[in-house]
Amino acid sequence: MSVKPAVNQIEVNPWNQQVDDATFIQNEDIRVETWAPFAEGKHQIFANNVLAALGQKYDKSSGQVILRWLLQRGIIVIPKSVHPDRMVENMDVFDFELTDEDMQTIAQLDKHES
Repeated sequence: MSVKPAVNQIEVNPWNQQVDDATFIQNEDIRVETWAPFAEGKHQIFANNVLAALGQKYDKSSGQVILRWLLQRGIIVIPKSVHPDRMVENMDVFDFELTDEDMQTIAQLDKHES
């Protein structure tokens, strides 16, 4: 007897977007959940000019833009934080939507690296 997984957790973030893997998993009717949605802070992700500009456009932080981008890709995201203010900020991503152009702009950030 085999059991099909309901969720597959893989690393997905602006630096490592895993487009092909995520699409394959989703096409198999399996949900993708990201680990390291903020790339463990690598390459100064929170100070990235592209993400910061998108944040300014929507009056959001770079982190909120990343979370929204993941959600719009149909990816489950559970961001880790021990700071109550960041926990509240991480939940405040349901009152805006990135445009297709915004999504394409973020797609250009892919470094294809963990």
